[in-house]
Amino acid sequence: MTEINRHQHLQQKNIFISCIVPVYNEEMNVQHFFERLQTFLRSVTNQFEIIAIDDGSRDATIEKIIALPKDYHIKLIGFSRNFGKEIALTAGLEHCSGEIAILMDADFQHPIEILPTFLNEWAEGYDMVYGLRKNRDNESRVKRQFAKCFYWIMNKITKIDLPSGAGDFRLLDRKVINALNSFQERTRFMKGLYGWIGFKRKAVLYDVQQRVAGKSRWGFRKLLELAITGITSFSDIPLRVWGFVGFIISVFALIYSIYFLVYTLMYGIDLPGFPSIIIAVMFLGGIQLLSIGILGEYIARIFTEVKQRPKYIIQIKDGF
Repeated sequence: MTEINRHQHLQQKNIFISCIVPVYNEEMNVQHFFERLQTFLRSVTNQFEIIAIDDGSRDATIEKIIALPKDYHIKLIGFSRNFGKEIALTAGLEHCSGEIAILMDADFQHPIEILPTFLNEWAEGYDMVYGLRKNRDNESRVKRQFAKCFYWIMNKITKIDLPSGAGDFRLLDRKVINALNSFQERTRFMKGLYGWIGFKRKAVLYDVQQRVAGKSRWGFRKLLELAITGITSFSDIPLRVWGFVGFIISVFALIYSIYFLVYTLMYGIDLPGFPSIIIAVMFLGGIQLLSIGILGEYIARIFTEVKQRPKYIIQIKDGF
């Protein structure tokens, strides 16, 4: 679709928009959020759908969504258990029918007011428009430093463009959706996939809003797991690094053995140093265990993929 056609579709309200909204224990937010979202969509298009993916909520989120008016055009996918946000987004992309898809959260932290800017940038010819948070002041210092370190590592050891502060809040053209749906991998890091596929993209700055109700389920453990998934999914540098470390240690061991041989021939056998032996054994043992652990992470990804289990299981499907 050319830029002129995109502008015409947008001005004539002929663009089919799919909004993909993963939810997890959001019973306090869904009614007000979907009411505001469908009001906005009606103002910009004559054809839209809202796909809500319930990621195994334990509260009344599903019941609240089903009870919403039918003219909200909400389609519900309810997982049989919690599969994670990455898989929820995947399910939404695989089930959406729109010419474009807008991905956002239901906790009001992604401002609906910024969506017209997304649509205007898409009309200008950008296939992917993503929200870039202006700052992370609402997060703890530890979390901010962890995120900063993670993005720095990813941009250094991978060949993908991963802007710091960019998340899942974004608009995707149909060609981008089709590209993402062609991936068969089970262990997913969506931010990395967005960067890997390429296409013409544009960042839009926005301020992260406060949650209206509830609390974030993204604790440090989940963030760490996601970071490990991102690194192991897009880089083999950790494997190569420990191969290099092993080589360096072997070189030092060879040099030390030559030194010890020459010293013994010249001065005889000295009393063995028990502390130095213990330190060497513990150091080398730690290096070996660490390298085995890193290798295990990659093997675990292979183990998950070769089983070919479905990415998710749907328990409830309503509105399709």
